[in-house]
Amino acid sequence: MLGTGKKANPVQKNEAKTATGHDPLRNLGLGDNEDVQLMLQGTTMVKVRSPRWQKRRALRLLDDGVTVWCESSKSSRRAKAQQIFSVTEVECVREGCQSEVLRKLAGSVPEGRCFTVVFKGGRKSLDLCCPSEEEAQSWRADQNQDGKMSYDEVKRLLQMINIDLNEQYARTLFKKCDRSGDGRLDHVEIEEFCRELLRRPELDSVFLHYSGNGYVLSTLELREFLRDQGEDASHIHAQSLILTYELNEWAQKNQFMTPNGFTMYMLSRENDVFNPDHADVYQDMTQPLAHYYISSSHNTYLTKDQVTSASSTEPYIRALNQGCRCVELDCWDGDKGEPVIYHGHTLTSKVLFKEVIETIAEYAFKASPYPLILSLENHCSVEQQAMMAQHLHTILGDKLLTKPLNGQLLKSLPSPEELKWRILVKGKRASIRSGKTDSSSSSSSSSEDEAGGGSKTKAKKDPGKAASSKLSPELSDLVVYCRSVPFRGFDHAARNPPSEMSSFSESEALRLIKDAGKLFVRHNSRQLSRIYPSGQRLQSSNYNPQEMWNGGCQIVALNFQTPGEQMDLNQGRFLPNGRCGYVLKPSFLRCADSDFNPENTGGGPGHNPTLLNIRVISAQQLPKLDTEKPNSIIDPLVWVEIHGVPIDNARNKTHRIDNNGFNPRWDCTLSFQLHVPELALVRFVVEDHDYTSKNDFVGQFTLPFISLRTGYRHVHLLKADGSSLSPATLFIHVKVSHKGTPVKTASPRRP
Repeated sequence: MLGTGKKANPVQKNEAKTATGHDPLRNLGLGDNEDVQLMLQGTTMVKVRSPRWQKRRALRLLDDGVTVWCESSKSSRRAKAQQIFSVTEVECVREGCQSEVLRKLAGSVPEGRCFTVVFKGGRKSLDLCCPSEEEAQSWRADQNQDGKMSYDEVKRLLQMINIDLNEQYARTLFKKCDRSGDGRLDHVEIEEFCRELLRRPELDSVFLHYSGNGYVLSTLELREFLRDQGEDASHIHAQSLILTYELNEWAQKNQFMTPNGFTMYMLSRENDVFNPDHADVYQDMTQPLAHYYISSSHNTYLTKDQVTSASSTEPYIRALNQGCRCVELDCWDGDKGEPVIYHGHTLTSKVLFKEVIETIAEYAFKASPYPLILSLENHCSVEQQAMMAQHLHTILGDKLLTKPLNGQLLKSLPSPEELKWRILVKGKRASIRSGKTDSSSSSSSSSEDEAGGGSKTKAKKDPGKAASSKLSPELSDLVVYCRSVPFRGFDHAARNPPSEMSSFSESEALRLIKDAGKLFVRHNSRQLSRIYPSGQRLQSSNYNPQEMWNGGCQIVALNFQTPGEQMDLNQGRFLPNGRCGYVLKPSFLRCADSDFNPENTGGGPGHNPTLLNIRVISAQQLPKLDTEKPNSIIDPLVWVEIHGVPIDNARNKTHRIDNNGFNPRWDCTLSFQLHVPELALVRFVVEDHDYTSKNDFVGQFTLPFISLRTGYRHVHLLKADGSSLSPATLFIHVKVSHKGTPVKTASPRRP
């Protein structure tokens, strides 16, 4: 929690402020704000971990305006524990009793006094209760960040975001922008100062290539640029861009675009490398569920590793808000007849099944309207299974799918469109023929224990109890389209209803892909397959999901709480189609008689030889990694990676640029030969070169090749946890050639 933060000494910070004469709060226009003044004085709150664990903590905003200090009192012989977090680490603040911890206090304290600080990444949330609603509101309130700034204040602010100024140029530019002549810039003048300061020679070069006179782009010249970009080059579109991004009234009136307007357009999201047409749901959503990749989480309840970390409802909120459409519930018998969720036989904490379902009911469809699958890993007694069924019914209500659509099971699975706003239960179901649990699914243990084809996974057992061998009819009846069964071979599966599905360990799935890839693809065109990480991944690390997607597997479950390359790929895979959590598989993975073999793709379905050239031109405002060292500047280099079928997997890098995170320039072209482009993901990774150890990760962005736009584009980088690294970007040029026929792209002069 807060203990993971860096140690801070507020006294030293105050002394440092006095010594430098620098007041960041004044710079931001916050010095006289009443809420800020209260935060600077500090508030004694109650930190809540459970109804029994409640401790007084003093929270105070430090004078830098971005750091919060949390003090806990220890015995007199020990120094006070001083722990901090930065407001930049905060994802959001939830007002009232919205966390699983604070919900337990609902009714005993006014909701207006409570709030939850939700952090980015894996850091645990902070639940707090203030002495009064007024103080709580002060800590929650948005702050007005108006205010004029002197040159020194602007300079310090820019240095904080890794912009190292040329002193003479910056002072001259500052005076030019200071219309009032009072030595201070208002917010409009600051914007002008920054725009002029951030002028980009590489963008000017592109502008000059298309401008006939070097001063403006005519509408015709702008249309030529758009045509080379592979975009709408109509007169109407060109005019709309001029009206949107051109700030000069004369140029607007005469339908010209100046260098400033062109720069503004090129820096906008409209010029993003990701195809904006894919930002909304654009795919056919009426095909069977088995025809889609489905964003899926493993051990969703865990905050970190699967041995000692906390179980919580918070990871469900984060996963669902990211568009995840299949979450896991590892269910065990709990006290007082209430089932709990945790990782059995470990030191992970427990969370009530009921609380998880309440959370799911609230957040299930905030990010996506398409069906949510609850993957039940059931270790409960019959009695507590019945309680699970009761909670599912009463809490989820009409959202819960309890019977087949139209009252009958179909020859193929229903579509995401047909199942909009519905929640499906994945688990075991008693035999329909006999009315009893059939021999293939007689245990209530985990569906992960049913991995087929020779898997030797041992069934989990509740500590001190024998695992139940019976299913509750109430819970069994809730399983409609996702009935968990052992995998007994492709021929056996083909004879059974498409509503039956099997789970495979990562190693078993890889074996099937390598040994029987074509059969696995055909199987996955009709039935769902769930892949889960090896039980040996104690730190909740992840496997490579791309290999599973190559085989047509839909529910490729990853530990969402563990950042890294694998989750980057998952985020990239589900970036298109409105981030709704469902992405239509390529046609060659949807055919029941497909001949696609992910291990041998030469000349077969999906084979479309494509040459991808990416010219990495420059980067902008890459952050300092060591913020404790004010003179720290990175030595960046860029990797471009292709993740696809085995023959397409490749990576290449630029050279490094020493001591420049503000505007490093590479002009380095990297080429890749793709054979099955429809399956490929393109990943951009920026690293800080280190002479003595492994390079440090700076940022990344991953997207499907089919969503990659040609021409001059900006790549908006993301942090390790998937959140924005704004304003850090890459500037690139993309050229694609299919079967020897290049797509028309610009070839500007290089400065």
